[in-house]
Amino acid sequence: MTSTVLSISLSLSTSLLLASTSFAQGGAQGTHGNNKAPAHGAESQAGRQAAAAETIDWKAAEQGILENHVQLTFSDRFVKAGESYFSADDKRIIFQAVEKPKDGSEPEPFYAMYVGDVARSSAGAITGIENIKRLSPPGSANTCGWFDPTDPMTVIFASTLGAPSESEVPGYQRGSGRYRWMFPPEMRVVLCDLKKADGSANWQSSLQPIIGDGKAYVAEGSTTTDGKWLIYCDLTQNQGDIFVMNRQNGDKIPLVEAPGYDGGPFFSPDNKRICYRSDRAGNNMLQVYVADLAFDATGHITGISAEYQVTRDANVNWCPYFHPSGKFLVFASSAASHSNYEVFSIDAGVVDRDGVKQVRYGTNQRRVTHATGADVLPVFSHDGKWLLWTGQRGDDKSSQLFVAEWKLPADPKIEMPGNVSHGSGATKPAGSSR
Repeated sequence: MTSTVLSISLSLSTSLLLASTSFAQGGAQGTHGNNKAPAHGAESQAGRQAAAAETIDWKAAEQGILENHVQLTFSDRFVKAGESYFSADDKRIIFQAVEKPKDGSEPEPFYAMYVGDVARSSAGAITGIENIKRLSPPGSANTCGWFDPTDPMTVIFASTLGAPSESEVPGYQRGSGRYRWMFPPEMRVVLCDLKKADGSANWQSSLQPIIGDGKAYVAEGSTTTDGKWLIYCDLTQNQGDIFVMNRQNGDKIPLVEAPGYDGGPFFSPDNKRICYRSDRAGNNMLQVYVADLAFDATGHITGISAEYQVTRDANVNWCPYFHPSGKFLVFASSAASHSNYEVFSIDAGVVDRDGVKQVRYGTNQRRVTHATGADVLPVFSHDGKWLLWTGQRGDDKSSQLFVAEWKLPADPKIEMPGNVSHGSGATKPAGSSR
């Protein structure tokens, strides 16, 4: 498979760059230029400098939605950290990071995988993380960690296990102002035994590849709450397709095979739906989708039965994640600014309106974060009390992990002034097996 790089411009445009011939042949544009996307000159240099210099009281702006903010990782240990998830009991987190070498040498170019214990006050408030442990071998590229909900000593993540063949380093590119993702073909989903993992080169005793053959990128994995099904993104067909694997018998079922890149999938809390993002429109934007899963008489997943487009706008909307109520999502978007991604919430499920059940997708959108610098990759604790995300709101503006108490009710009935609401309906299942 041709090596693939996906880039999102954080300072000039919301456009998605799919910088490989394989994606270009699949219908995605390799450069900016769609007439629906913002032009490179849309934001002047002076405007960008003024925005960067602006001081935002983000604690006050986020009050009533997020409170009691805590920074979990810091640049004295990690050059950058991000994409973190809670364990099923909310006592630990898994995250990817680049650690700062103690001897002053150059840091590793790729993300490593870590776990840490969540530290709490006597009242149960999160105060930090401790007992941080590296899991992945040196020199490897790693992403998309997840805790096995049935085994507290097992985690799942994607790893190249050795040095990836791609030469481009992921992360924010200062020269171009873009964020770059890697899609190395060596990336595969692995099981990790926490009792044995030590981050050494001798990974064979602690890491077990379960999906992927090292010839095409396979990652972005997560499971149902019972751990029986694992959902992931597969680039074998030179585009991002979403599959599920039955962990009991190894069967793999395609769910979403629409043209373009569909990925970042997660199950709903009741395991009956999935959320994900897609660039299938071919306009260099990402949109958020939800799909109802289809099941056979034995309860096995067979495909999707209906698909709902949750966002429909001229923005990059990505990393959706369900609230434990299943009634709404949080996601990151360029809606606030093409140079400053923020977290938003939006309806995505069934809500109760005075005793009447309503299916609501794409309504009641509201902004969650308000800090200068990107706020992305939001996830909830399983009790719904905390939001965990990757932000650049620290003093040095590096990407680090943040957490705050979530204060919005699971079923907000009044739309906040100034919020944008979008209505979306069911569409024909794209690429399902039905």
